[in-house]
Amino acid sequence: MGLLCSRHQHSNKADSENIQAAEIERRIERETIAEKHIQKLLLLEKIQFCSNVLNVLESLESQQFLSRQIKLLFQMGFDEAELKSYAPVIHANVYQTIKLLIDGSKELAQNEADSSKYGLSDDNKSFSDLPSRGNEIGDKLSEIGGRLDYPRLTKELSEDIEKLWKDPAIQVLVAFGSVDDGGSSRTFFETYARSSELQLPDCASYFMEHLKRLSDVTYVPTKEDVLFARVRTTGVVEIQFSPVGENKKSGEVYRLFDVGGQRNERRKWIHLFEGVTAVIFCAAISDYDQMLYEDESKNRMMETRELFEWVLKQRCFEKTSIMLFLNKFDIFEKKVQKVPLSSCEWFKDYQPVTSGKQEIEHAYEFVKKKFEELYYQCTAPDRVDRVFKIYRTTALDQKLVKKTFKLLDETLRRRNLSEAGLL
Repeated sequence: MGLLCSRHQHSNKADSENIQAAEIERRIERETIAEKHIQKLLLLEKIQFCSNVLNVLESLESQQFLSRQIKLLFQMGFDEAELKSYAPVIHANVYQTIKLLIDGSKELAQNEADSSKYGLSDDNKSFSDLPSRGNEIGDKLSEIGGRLDYPRLTKELSEDIEKLWKDPAIQVLVAFGSVDDGGSSRTFFETYARSSELQLPDCASYFMEHLKRLSDVTYVPTKEDVLFARVRTTGVVEIQFSPVGENKKSGEVYRLFDVGGQRNERRKWIHLFEGVTAVIFCAAISDYDQMLYEDESKNRMMETRELFEWVLKQRCFEKTSIMLFLNKFDIFEKKVQKVPLSSCEWFKDYQPVTSGKQEIEHAYEFVKKKFEELYYQCTAPDRVDRVFKIYRTTALDQKLVKKTFKLLDETLRRRNLSEAGLL
């Protein structure tokens, strides 16, 4: 009798395990089918090696803009807890930026022939209401900006930061597009060159203009604040979305792999993304006059060119669609009117033809053509028919990003239909 009970219990256990195994197999099968309908995208950009926390700000901008815009546009956005989590990051960005400006001002005051214009004014020479009396405001804030742990931005600290931000010596370093130079392009160029030389991040002016709000005790970051925030991420970030909305069956579902910070050992991991539907390559076209942090003798745009060429020559991407985002057009259109495009070696043959809006378009088309020529030079003859599209983007412009991804979605869906013989 005991033996029969034992056999019966064993039989029930086996049946239960078989049911569980069958359910797991069905689940795997469903997920496998679902995976076939997900288009995989790889987001790539020139990423610079950054030796300290300050220099990481600029190098992360384009991709962080895009990843967060996708979350806002095609997912559920940021809830209040997520927004609040960015407050320390934004405060850190403020301290890092002001330290960059203070240190740059001091260095120029010591080394430049006309050093007087880089020296902080007497109004910023002493503390009136902070404990460290006798120290310069700049020294105090520079010390805070150099820490690994940053204090919450208080009203008192924000007021001192605002004083420094408005100091003529600091404004000489950050002025862009509003310099009253009496018509002298040379003066403007020299002024902007300082900002470029310091590698000032694009978020600088935005956060400095909102210091009062950022330092409020009840401060909760807005969506715009989050878009501007700079935080270093490690590993590969995955984002799943549909450019036409999750509930509309006509659109594809995409899984975006953002490998923004993975510059080192690129050759070891790039093959892992073989079979992705498309590579989205972000090129910051406003970088044409700036140098790398790790090699101040090398132009950023030349580095971008080398990476784009390297990607195009990878065998694992021979059949992969290439989507080139020429990003930061908003900065480019301001800069190119004052800073010669030919300051980049790749663009040394550029010849301006006019001025104003027409010149901006002429310069943009020239850059676009350079990338097109590079694409066809690096693409094997039997692969020239793979999808290659160039999009002009401004990652902060939500409407433009949304439009761009819808165009990308349409392009890739047409490619899929064509490959299936339906077009």
